[in-house]
Amino acid sequence: MNREGNLQAPTRHPIDWKSADYYDQAACEKELERVFDICHGCRRCVSLCHSFPTLFDLVDATADGEVHGVAKQDYWKVVDQCYLCDLCYMTKCPYVPPHPWNLDFPHTMLRAKAIKFKQGGVSGGEKFLASTDKHGQFAGIPVVVQVANALNKTKPMRRALDRALHVHPDAWLPELSASRFRWSAKKTGSATLVKDGERTPGKVAIFSTCYVNYNEPGIGHDLIKLLEHNEIPYTLVEKEKCCGMPKLELGDLDAVAKHKEANVPMLAKYAKDGYAILSAIPSCTLMFKQELPLMFPDCADTQAVKEAMYDPFEYFIARNRDGLLKTDFKQDLGKVSYHIPCHGRVQNIGRKTEEMFKLIGQKVSVQLNTVERCSGHAGTYGVKTPTHPIAMKIGKPVFKMMARDEPDYISSDCQLAGHHIKQGLQVNSLPDAQLQHPLSLVRIAYGL
Repeated sequence: MNREGNLQAPTRHPIDWKSADYYDQAACEKELERVFDICHGCRRCVSLCHSFPTLFDLVDATADGEVHGVAKQDYWKVVDQCYLCDLCYMTKCPYVPPHPWNLDFPHTMLRAKAIKFKQGGVSGGEKFLASTDKHGQFAGIPVVVQVANALNKTKPMRRALDRALHVHPDAWLPELSASRFRWSAKKTGSATLVKDGERTPGKVAIFSTCYVNYNEPGIGHDLIKLLEHNEIPYTLVEKEKCCGMPKLELGDLDAVAKHKEANVPMLAKYAKDGYAILSAIPSCTLMFKQELPLMFPDCADTQAVKEAMYDPFEYFIARNRDGLLKTDFKQDLGKVSYHIPCHGRVQNIGRKTEEMFKLIGQKVSVQLNTVERCSGHAGTYGVKTPTHPIAMKIGKPVFKMMARDEPDYISSDCQLAGHHIKQGLQVNSLPDAQLQHPLSLVRIAYGL
């Protein structure tokens, strides 16, 4: 007899994406019906994202209020609302494996997205938005960057982007940087003595990520300043491409594999040489910690990278427990509203950034307001014309909680979520505040 709920730690099965059966639409729809029937009977995840309200509205509109009455073509409406945040699997669902019902909602959605992509159901605009290396290639070219950034703020260009790429005219868009991180940062640090700790390697390889490289290199430079201040030798990863997360969200698994082949052999060399690999964007970190290892379970290099990959604050807090992190904080931070992003939560590392803020608070003034709820941005979901208004609706509770007590700073490990929250504060006439990435706030606290 099955018990309701799952009292054991959730386990993730490998993704069988290379099998022909994986792309069998009839088999996928059968599994979707099974999963949707369980979700309809539970409804615990209704507040997480728009997939679940969409599903429950479809079920409630049937003659007998059951899943079998929902037309199969309407299943895809549910699939399109899933942005693979993973929160339902990691924080809400009581039926994930090893429960006998073996329910994995996000990876069932991923299978459906992969089928849709294979069948040509993804538009050229969506593909372009997910090609971060392609539209990031103009970063670092000063005149081009200035023109592109200026045009993207004009109403005619935003209307053109809406027509061509279905980018919502009101959605926040990242600016291109006049100087790429990988071009402007020192390739290696000044520290040379490697001090390994019980929990941490004493040297770091930085995977810069597309966003830090092309859009906000200051985040990467602040990470370097923290490493230098703590006398931790670092090196920039010699070569890198997009981690593949935007392609995963589209269901373009062949493209994910190509990105993996470009990144993993290079990163594996650092992993095997005893480096901790740090990535400042949670989605990129999660890609190497979870999704690629599940797609390539038999690849030794992928598994080696998984073990070596750290969230920056996971690394710094472990470094502190090894007695190897400096705590000579000098500058008050005041009121900080800190948002924990979804792809940070599902790494199963705990609230490491929050721990860092509390560590700072032992030396200087920090009044911390932590918000643990999805902001709604979710990569390209938050900028697309059909889903930007939904993203703003999903984020509204977060906007209100982040504005509590009129903070001096708002901050999120996911800088995209941070900008989405800042826009939400402004749109909803809530107390605004300066946006700073947590790495930047730690740099400020050190007085660097």
